[in-house]
Amino acid sequence: MPALQWDQVGDRRFEAGVDRGVLYLGDDAVAWNGLTGVDESPNTESRSFYQDGVKVLDVKVLGEYAATLKAYTYPDEFDQVLGIANDGKGLFIHDQRPRPFDLCYRTRIGNDVDGIDHGYRLHLLYSLMAVPNGTSFGTTESNVSPVEFSWALTSTPQDVTGYRPTAHLSIKSTDIDPGYMSFIESILYGTETSEAYLPSPTEMFDLIANRVTIVDNGDGTWTAQGSDRVVQDLGNGAYLLQGVQSTVDPDGDFTITIPAY
Repeated sequence: MPALQWDQVGDRRFEAGVDRGVLYLGDDAVAWNGLTGVDESPNTESRSFYQDGVKVLDVKVLGEYAATLKAYTYPDEFDQVLGIANDGKGLFIHDQRPRPFDLCYRTRIGNDVDGIDHGYRLHLLYSLMAVPNGTSFGTTESNVSPVEFSWALTSTPQDVTGYRPTAHLSIKSTDIDPGYMSFIESILYGTETSEAYLPSPTEMFDLIANRVTIVDNGDGTWTAQGSDRVVQDLGNGAYLLQGVQSTVDPDGDFTITIPAY
């Protein structure tokens, strides 16, 4: 076993920045311009237990996702989240019933070789409620400083098959095939022919963990790539693919179809 080594080329990684915010309200998705920060503050805590004056156990009490969202501006649709109704004629009625929402944003992953362009992480947040923090307006001076809005976010965890309920998922571009990452982004951001959509945590788990990628080797053979859950080696050159459909063509060839989401 080789000895541990530090600071190898390409291993000096860091994360920075926030961009590509998307607000999801029901079936509607809106690009969020002006997003400046997400300060995560999960309410997890540790409890200690003592016996005869000696600590015998530390128990980590898991909480729910919580954060502070900051922005210079926000989509008009966010008024519904804040409990501000619009009569459609320029009148806004405050102190109405707020709405829950979902959110997606991106942070960048950098290293000592590629800089900030090494990769990125997509954050998917579900079933959020936003409580506005105090906002201060003052007289304008020679140097105008835009007001930065902020909201305290709370969440309701959602079910994920095989895992503890959560309101926060993330996807690292450095861990996923670029082509499949583009497919995921086409779902989250929409295309010219399809509306942007945020899959549920369970749907997203199926998209990522249970995916099967078929690669044509160009020599009459193909390679199936996926996790051990969906691509299983049965031995003797036989493999089992979960979650795909296959048919036998009249000429004896197999056609493999991966269901679309």
